[in-house]
Amino acid sequence: MKTQVTLLILGLCLSSGVHVHGGCKEGFVFRNGGCVDTGRDAQQYKTKQSAGGCNDGFSYTGTECEDEDECDSVIPICGLDANCTNTPGSYYCTCRTGYRSSKGEKFTAVDSRCKDINECVEKKPCDPRQTCENTLGSFKCSCRDGYRKGRGDLACEDVNECVVSPVACGPHSTCTNTPGSYICTCPKGFRNHGNILSGPCEDINECDTDPSICGSESEGNCTNTQGSYTCACRPGHSNYGNGQGRCTTLTCDGYDDGGSDEQAEGGLERLWAMMRQNCENLISGDEDSSHTGHGLLEDVLTGTDELLSHSQSMDDNSQVTGLLTLMEKAMMLIGPQLKQNRTKMESQHTEAEFAVKRGKAPPTGSVLLTTESASFKTSWETAAGNGTYPGFTVVALVSYKSLNSTSASSFEALREEMQAEKRKEQQEQKVEVSLQIISNVVTACVSNPDSHHLDQPVSFTFKHPQEMNESERLNYTCVFWERDVWSRRGCVASSNSTHTVCTCNHLSSFAVLMALYDIKHTFELQLLTWIGLAVSLACLFVCILTFGLCRSIKGTRTTIHLHLSLCLFLADLIFLCGISRAQKAGCGLVAGLLHYFFLAAFSWMLLEGVQLYRMVVLVFHTTLRPAHMMAVGYGAPLAIVIVSAIAYPQGYGTDQHCWLSLDHGFIWAFFGPVCIIIFLNALSFLITLWKLAEKLTSLNPDLSNLQMIKGFTVTAVAQLCVLGGMWVFGCFMFKSVAMAYLFTILNSLQGALIFIMHCLMSKPVRDEYAKFLRSICNPEKRKYTEYTSNPSSNSQQPLKTNPSTGQSQL
Repeated sequence: MKTQVTLLILGLCLSSGVHVHGGCKEGFVFRNGGCVDTGRDAQQYKTKQSAGGCNDGFSYTGTECEDEDECDSVIPICGLDANCTNTPGSYYCTCRTGYRSSKGEKFTAVDSRCKDINECVEKKPCDPRQTCENTLGSFKCSCRDGYRKGRGDLACEDVNECVVSPVACGPHSTCTNTPGSYICTCPKGFRNHGNILSGPCEDINECDTDPSICGSESEGNCTNTQGSYTCACRPGHSNYGNGQGRCTTLTCDGYDDGGSDEQAEGGLERLWAMMRQNCENLISGDEDSSHTGHGLLEDVLTGTDELLSHSQSMDDNSQVTGLLTLMEKAMMLIGPQLKQNRTKMESQHTEAEFAVKRGKAPPTGSVLLTTESASFKTSWETAAGNGTYPGFTVVALVSYKSLNSTSASSFEALREEMQAEKRKEQQEQKVEVSLQIISNVVTACVSNPDSHHLDQPVSFTFKHPQEMNESERLNYTCVFWERDVWSRRGCVASSNSTHTVCTCNHLSSFAVLMALYDIKHTFELQLLTWIGLAVSLACLFVCILTFGLCRSIKGTRTTIHLHLSLCLFLADLIFLCGISRAQKAGCGLVAGLLHYFFLAAFSWMLLEGVQLYRMVVLVFHTTLRPAHMMAVGYGAPLAIVIVSAIAYPQGYGTDQHCWLSLDHGFIWAFFGPVCIIIFLNALSFLITLWKLAEKLTSLNPDLSNLQMIKGFTVTAVAQLCVLGGMWVFGCFMFKSVAMAYLFTILNSLQGALIFIMHCLMSKPVRDEYAKFLRSICNPEKRKYTEYTSNPSSNSQQPLKTNPSTGQSQL
C-alpha cells in the first residue's frame, strides 16, 4: 500500500515537470549523491558521455550513460528490514513499519541499518488485562492468565475460576473469584498448599506442628482429625470438657465437705458434693452436660440463694467462711468449662460474671468485670500469673446481695485496732467505733494460683447505698474476709460521697466497711449540758406551776403555754436521763418518748400561732375549744409515732444514741412534721403581723389591745426561732462538736426563754409572783387580811380584775 502511494506521488511530480531524481529540483540532476546544476555541467556531462566515461551510478551502453538500479540486486542493498528506492545515479533506504534507523528516515546502506522497534516497551499498546509480545517489526497482544478473549469491543474478560473449576480450592475451602485469579479461603484447621492463596486447602496436623498442644506426654495425647484435633487427658488430668484444651493436673481433694462440720451445715454440704462430683467427672472424662459450665453455674447460684434467703444460716462466722471458700473454688472449677468468652448470670441474691480467654500464649491487656453495685479491674497478665500456662485464663466476680450483715464478732479485732488508731489521733478523747458493712460482699477470683501475693495490685469500685462524705466521725475502709474475721491488710481505700475504690495486692472476698466514730464529748460539754438542762427544767417547772395554779391568768393562751412547757419539760428530762442508754429495748422506748414529746411541743407551738391569728382576724369567738387543742397537741403526734413504729420499729434507737435512726430516711418521721409546722407557723405569723400593721394604721385603732397582741406575736416568733433553730443544729450535733455546743445552748435557753417571755414579762404574772412572795414574807398580814376583808372590798374586786380577766381570756 505504501509503495503504491509513493509511485502515485512520483507520477504526480513527473507530470508537473519536476524532476524527482534524487529529489532534485528542475535544472538539477542527482549525481554522485548530490544535485548538480545541469546548465553549468552540461558540457562536462556530454563530454564524458561521448567519451564513454560515466559518473558514479551510471553505466555506458555504447551510446549513452544509463542509470544503474542499485535496488535491483539479489541481496537487498538496504537489508531485509528496509525498502530501497532508486534515484538517478544513486538510491536511498527507508525502514519498514516497526523498524527505524539512527540516521533518520532516508539513509544508505553505508550509513546505517534498520533496527526493530520494541512497541511493548515504548508504546504499551495492549490492554492491562493482556500481555504484550514484541515481534520483528510488530507486536502481539494476548490475554493474561485468568482472562479470555472478550466479546464485542472487550479485548479480554475475566474467567471465573470458581465457576469454571469448582474443585480448584478443594472440598474444605471457600473459593473467591478475583480479577484474573481466585483465592482459596481455608477454614480453621486447614491451610493453603504451598502457602499460596490460590492453592487448595489441606489439613494441618496440629499434633506435629505443636507437640505440646495437649500438654506433655504425661498429661495427655493428641490425635489429629480432619481440620482439627482432640486431646485425651491421662488420669489425674483434665481439659475441663474442652476437647482441644490443654490437659492440666486436677485434683478433687479440695472439694470435700469444706474441711469442718460447721462448713458442711445449712446446705453447704450439698454444694460441696455437687462440686466434687463435677470434678470427678472431669477427671474420668464422664461429663454430664447438665453439670458442666453454664448449667453448673446456675445450680451453684441457686444453692447459694437458698442459703442467703435464710439470714440465720449465715449468723455464724464459720458458715460465712465455708460459703466464701466454696465460691472461690467453684468459680475456678466452673470458669474453664464455660464456652463463651464472657458469661454473666444473676439470681435473686447472687450475681456473677466471668471473662475467659484461651490460646497458646497468655493474654495481655486489662479486663473489667461489673455487677450492679461493684466492679473489678485487673490485667490478664495478673490473672494468668507467672507459672505454667494451662492454655486458658479465667477472671471471675461474684456479688452477694444479702451477705453484708455478718455477726458482730467478725469486727472485734478490727474495731479494737481502729479505736486505738483514733485514740492516738484524738489523744485524750475517748473513742467508740461502730462498724457496718455498707456494700455488697464480692468474691474475686483469677486462674493465677498465687493470688494471695499479686505482682500488680487490683482495684474494686463499690457504690455507696447513700451519699455520705467522710468526716471526723465517718470513715470508709476496704476489708476482706480472712479466717472468720474482717481485715484491712493489703488494701487501700479512696472514697468520695458515692463510691469507694479499693486497691489491694491480693484476692479474696471484699467489702466496704463504714466506721462511725462516737467521740465522747469533753467534760466541758457534758457539764454545759447538765447545767443548761437543769436550768431549763427549773424554768419550765416554774412555768408549769404558774400557768397551772394562777387563776387570774387563766385563758386559751395560758393553756397552750402550760402544755408547751409540760411537753418540753418531759422531753428535756427524758433527754437528760436516757439519751445515752445502753440497753437496746430501753433505748428504743426513750427514742419513742423523745419523738412524741418533741412533736407535741411543736404541735402546741402551732396552736399558739393559730390562736394569735384568730385574735387578730376574728373579733368574736377567738378562743379554741380544749378538746380540739388536745386532739392537735397530743393526738396528732401520737398518731405519727404509732405509724412510724409500725412501719419501721428498728428505727427507734441506734448503737450510739437513743434517737431516730438515719436508715431508710426514718429521721424524717420527726423532721418532716417539724418542717411543716415551722412553715405553717411562719406563714401565720407573717399574716398576723400584716393584719396588725393594717389595724395600727386605721382611724380608730385599739392601741392597748393591739400592742398586747403585738407583744404576744413577738414572743411567739422568738420562741419558734429558738426551738426551731435548736433542731437545725440538732441535725448535726452528732457530727460536729461545734453543733453539739450550739444545740446544748439553745436547748438550755428554751426553758429560760419561756419563763422570761411568758412569766417575767407579763404584768399579771408578776403581780401574782409579788402577792405570793408577800404572803411568804408576811404570813400574819396575809392571815389578817383574809379574815378582816369587808364586803365593800369584795364587791370592788370584779371591777379591779376585769381588765386582767379580759386579758387572760385571750
